[in-house]
Amino acid sequence: MATEQLLKMLGQGAWDTLYVTVVSTFFAYVIGTPLGVLLYGTSKGSLFPQKTVNTVLGVIVNILRSIPFIILLILTQPVAKALVGTKLGNQAFIVYLVIAAAPFVARMIESSLCEVDGGVIEAAQSMGSNNFQIICKVLIPEAKPSLLVGSAIAITTILGYTPMTYLVGGGGLGQLAIQYGIYRSNATMMYAASLLMIVLVQVMQEVLSAIAKKSDKRIRK
Repeated sequence: MATEQLLKMLGQGAWDTLYVTVVSTFFAYVIGTPLGVLLYGTSKGSLFPQKTVNTVLGVIVNILRSIPFIILLILTQPVAKALVGTKLGNQAFIVYLVIAAAPFVARMIESSLCEVDGGVIEAAQSMGSNNFQIICKVLIPEAKPSLLVGSAIAITTILGYTPMTYLVGGGGLGQLAIQYGIYRSNATMMYAASLLMIVLVQVMQEVLSAIAKKSDKRIRK
């Protein structure tokens, strides 16, 4: 394989991988954030405790989290078909990733909110703040460092699932490494795609971790 062709394929693979990862992470947070807030807010002793709601949400989240991704991919093909009109390709794979990642994000959001000092919440309540104001102006800002660390974990976890796009005819670095590196015994493509995947993971991890540290008011400069 010519060097120019190799670089072109790696460039397209990197773009496909980033596209799938970023879009999946975005929608996982769109769904997972309100779920995480509800899990936190409806828990015992929280802002608006609702045992039944908390239990039902907790069971749904735990069930989805416990299903292996490859099985979840098979089970949710009708959902992808209904939403994007196909069971195959990157668009469908984004649906599978969102369904798998949203419950994971919800639990991380819940955990981050639980770390906020109860005294801060009580102070806000004593000043007449309602639950919506407490969530938006107290809980989320106070939990921001933990939320950013969680986002780094989420995006790198989702990135780690992207090689499975080959199962549904999608593209990306993982697909290149498997299709060309393994099935066609192209060691150069396999190692190049794998190395580029590692670089993407490290860059995302470092950038988000640096942002988290910078936003943490507890760290003195």
